[in-house]
Amino acid sequence: MLYLNVLLTVKDRKDVDTVKSLLTEAGRLSREEPGCARFEVYQSTADDTRFFLNEHWQTQEGLDGHRKGVAYTQIYQQKVMPLIEREGHPSNLL
Repeated sequence: MLYLNVLLTVKDRKDVDTVKSLLTEAGRLSREEPGCARFEVYQSTADDTRFFLNEHWQTQEGLDGHRKGVAYTQIYQQKVMPLIEREGHPSNLL
């Protein structure tokens, strides 16, 4: 199992609702992809410009497929990434 935690910060507060909507749709599509065991999107209640992605992929192939899918290539890369700062954390489950 592969575990990814990604911290996102929206650069301009005016884009928070847009990013929230885009991440909601990307999350829904990602959960339908082969190899996805979990894909959760959280928005901080302490700072609404901060979002957290918690992803569990069964195999590297599943993650690789995700990175070629609509959620990643057409929503996340094209529409979300220009609006955010991103900090990725591949992780081990303890």
